Amino acid sequence: MRPNWIVLASLACVLTFLAVQIGVVPLRVEAAQEAPIKVLVVTGGHDFEKEPFFAVFKALEGISFETAEQKETSEAYDRDLSEYDVLVLYDMPQKISDAQKEKFLKFLAGGKGLVALHHCLGSYQDWPEFQKIVGGKFYTAERTEEGVKHPKSGWQHDVRFKVNIADKSHPIVQGLSDFEILDEVYSNYFVRPEAKPLLTVDHPLSGKIIAWTHSYGKAPVAYILLGHGPSAFNDANYRKLLLNGIRWAARRIPAPTPPRRGST
Repeated sequence: MRPNWIVLASLACVLTFLAVQIGVVPLRVEAAQEAPIKVLVVTGGHDFEKEPFFAVFKALEGISFETAEQKETSEAYDRDLSEYDVLVLYDMPQKISDAQKEKFLKFLAGGKGLVALHHCLGSYQDWPEFQKIVGGKFYTAERTEEGVKHPKSGWQHDVRFKVNIADKSHPIVQGLSDFEILDEVYSNYFVRPEAKPLLTVDHPLSGKIIAWTHSYGKAPVAYILLGHGPSAFNDANYRKLLLNGIRWAARRIPAPTPPRRGST
């Protein structure tokens, strides 16, 4: 007698369905491919080791990036910024024209994201609005702003210190635990009171809060002080922070993976 192939095929489908329901066979669903996050990485105004720094971005999954260097002024903002999802600032310029300010602020007003890194905290000493954008400021000289006198900020290279996760629920620190790193530290810098701490440090040479998030209008903003040189660039925790920060600023944080059936 020939087998009834229709009946056998139907039986196989039923058994597969039951196996999936009880967790014996994983159910595979191909997710729609996301378009890469378009990032503009802005440098200039401060020396850095270019090859290991840009190697970090080449290794980050799910992003495409272009670079722009601030030379005489803030030339990065002369271009059309609307094509980018996120700006990453690793620069420290002091000059910015009114037209450049307008384009930069227009990008943020549209709700696009900003990830500010390391020495960009010292940018635009004479443009007080910038510290409101980033959420803090490194002072290259003693200065009074908004009626508050701020001392000159300091720094120290090659310090090994422990980084503490301040807000373990935040998507930017997803997958991270407290860690040690060899990097540069800053002291006597200003953090705005509305900034929400992400990372903290207990070290006599360092300020307390070394990473935070806040909003500038509709724009999500993250600042990460870490990242002076190769010892940080090559650190897996730093790379995870940077990727998570970019994804958060682009509003591309993935939903948590649901547990398999029968798991606790």
